[in-house]
Amino acid sequence: MIPSTVFLAAAGASMAISATLKCIGKDKSALFVGQWAAPFLLLGIYNKLVKTEGHD
Repeated sequence: MIPSTVFLAAAGASMAISATLKCIGKDKSALFVGQWAAPFLLLGIYNKLVKTEGHD
């Protein structure tokens, strides 16, 4: 199973990439990539819940 920290790192990376895209003027791409953070965080929470509850 994937460690929950991988999802946290993916969310952080998507925010950093989004900020970089915004700085270079690619506003639509920045918004698109920036919206990936929430699903990554939700997947991390789900992954953590599955691990702690013992279900798969």
